[in-house]
Amino acid sequence: MISVASLALVFVGWTGMVASHEFRAEERNRMVDEIVAISRSVPETEHREFATRVLEAMRRVPRHEFVPAEQKHAAYRNRPLPIGDGQTISQPYIVALMTDLLNLEPGHKVLEIGTGCGYQAAVLAELAAKVYTIEIVDALARTARGTLQRLGIDVETRSGDGYKGWPEAAPFDAIVVTAAPDHIPPALVQQLKPGGRLVIPVGTKLQSLVVVSKNPDGTTITEDIVPVRFVPFTRETE
Repeated sequence: MISVASLALVFVGWTGMVASHEFRAEERNRMVDEIVAISRSVPETEHREFATRVLEAMRRVPRHEFVPAEQKHAAYRNRPLPIGDGQTISQPYIVALMTDLLNLEPGHKVLEIGTGCGYQAAVLAELAAKVYTIEIVDALARTARGTLQRLGIDVETRSGDGYKGWPEAAPFDAIVVTAAPDHIPPALVQQLKPGGRLVIPVGTKLQSLVVVSKNPDGTTITEDIVPVRFVPFTRETE
């Protein structure tokens, strides 16, 4: 039996998400327009058009809910913002690009390494059936979990080292990594379904956004997409 209190919590979460969707909608629309303009002007990506589903997800997810209070005024500017503990929320164009490169379908199961503030996970949740996300910084993981729950966004969160993925939930249709290791973690490739895609920045001083596509026979194809700059990938042993 569902209690009145439980129903009230569900209602508050739902109405909060609706209100967030409506609040600052014009700013999100301008942000998406800028993303489209950039995508058409960056020859390295060969991404003249992002999928409509991705752009609509970017219009819906309230980025201002995921940044610290002192950054809320800049939430819809097309640039990264600090979120604490030396980490950043990626610029909206990069979030859209990485999401688009995953080729997500409504029934897909997705793994994100590097929850950060939870914004990328929220965008993924608009497009996939199930999202799992791992964050190594405990404080960020707790904050992101609270924000996602407050907004009523269904994402499985975990605090820990993402280098070895999430084996008990594998395999995944898509995996996205939001920090740059100096090599592609083998476990993430192993946990990718045949036909799936891993999108990951790789490198130290010079970084490249890479797409790893797994063939039906288990072999992979790796493609460099565009130069990027991400925070370093952190391990528990460091």
